[in-house]
Amino acid sequence: MILEVAILNIKQGLSAEFEINFKKAEKIIKSIEGYVSHELKKCIEEEDKYILLANWETIEAHEVGFRKSEKYQEWKALLHHFYEPFPTVEHYKSC
Repeated sequence: MILEVAILNIKQGLSAEFEINFKKAEKIIKSIEGYVSHELKKCIEEEDKYILLANWETIEAHEVGFRKSEKYQEWKALLHHFYEPFPTVEHYKSC
């Protein structure tokens, strides 16, 4: 299993709208083959900051199955305009 980690910095004052759109986007990510689970956590110390933790069966499930799908375009339309700066996404595996 692969853990995808993304720190999401949201444009100031748009967190409530981001959370509404993320609820819609969750349906998209859950439908992707190879998706296992995810969590979105809001930062306590910094307003408008989140961390997304998503588990995938393989890195290909995320990088190819999701990111190269038509459904990713829906995800992108719902969420990408909130980010400032655009997040760096990293993948982790168990030791």
